[in-house]
Order: sequence, then C-alpha cells, then structure tokens
Amino acid sequence: MCGRFAVTLPTDAMARLFAAEPANDLPPVPNYNVCPTNAVHAVRAEGAGRRLGAMRWGFLPHWYETPSDGPLLINARAETVAEKAAFREAARRRRCLIPALGFYEWTKDAEGTRYPWFVRRADGAPMVFAGIWQDWERGGEAYRTCAIVTCAAGPDVASIHHRMPVVLDPGDWPLWLGEAGHGAARLMAPPPGGTLEAHRVSRRVNSNRAEGPELIEPVED
Repeated sequence: MCGRFAVTLPTDAMARLFAAEPANDLPPVPNYNVCPTNAVHAVRAEGAGRRLGAMRWGFLPHWYETPSDGPLLINARAETVAEKAAFREAARRRRCLIPALGFYEWTKDAEGTRYPWFVRRADGAPMVFAGIWQDWERGGEAYRTCAIVTCAAGPDVASIHHRMPVVLDPGDWPLWLGEAGHGAARLMAPPPGGTLEAHRVSRRVNSNRAEGPELIEPVED
C-alpha cells in the first residue's frame, strides 16, 4: 500500500518535467509528510495537453453522500481496479500521474513497535505514481479526488511490505494518461530489482503532524 509520501520538487520544475500547464491551487512544496485527505499534485490529460493540478488524496465514489460516507479510498489495487465499482470507470478514462520524492512504509518488531522506512528511486530521479481520479460534488462541497494504484511489492520493497505503489518511468506516462492509445494495464507491475532503494528513518514520521527534511534522513536505531 501507500499511506504516506514526500514531495519536494518545485511547482515550476514539475510543470516542466511533465510538460503540463500548472493550476493556481497547487499545494505548497516541499512537504515531507503527505497524508491521506491532503491536497496532492497530480497530472492529467486535458484536451491536447496536460494539466498539473491539486487533488484530494482519498477517492470519493459518486455515490458517497459525504466525504466520510464510506471507507477512505487512498489506494486502488492493480489486480481489481478495472472491476471494482468505485474505480472501474476512472481506471478506463481518468488516470493521472502523482509525483513524489519517495514514500514511507513500516515494519514491526516482535513487540509491535513500528519502524518507518523511506523508499525512493535509486537513480535519484523523481518518483511518479500511477493514479486514478474522480470529481465529487454534494451540497455545495466539491472535490477533485484521487487514489494511488498499488501492486504486489517488487524485489526492492518486498522485505519491508508486500504491497507498493505502481511506479511509472517517463516513457510510460503517455500510455498511462491515455495519450498513447490502449494497453495501460500492462504498466501495473512492480519495477525490476535495483530501481528503488530504502533506508530506515526516524519514528517521528509515525505522527501525521511531523514535518521537515529530517523525516527522510537515514537513522541507525
């Protein structure tokens, strides 16, 4: 799964990276502790171009009467995203790219103590998650919402957790966004070994209120 991540790339650099027009409502960066329900950066196809905008991390199906009407859908499993009623239309027609520096995952010791890890690309490039999005509106409330698509963990992550976000290389972005025809389903797989690296970080990040660059610094304890 993916329940927390960090994003540090400046907005103008994101816009250049994705060749996307930036919106005016983008959340501030850097953010070393992006949490569910936060606004996140997301790139979607728009007309003949791309749009970099803000989306609420927590997908809201159209039948939810309020944002808390059902489970908080921050992840969508690759194996079932095309079948689940909540996700299938978005998986076909509304896919997006969610940029990050990396994501957090946790292990537990025999006493149940949770130890966080930070996972990032080994080549130092920005990480880009496969996402799906959905507009939701009820009673004067309106959100553009998203979920991160997850798959079985690859060799770089499997010792930490059995699931991970789908990570897309630049050459995959047009296919995922629907700009390069059909066949995006083949992208929903873990990257080959050596693509990612992970290190232990401070347990401060166990709190969703923690912030600052020290959250991603390696620790030994």
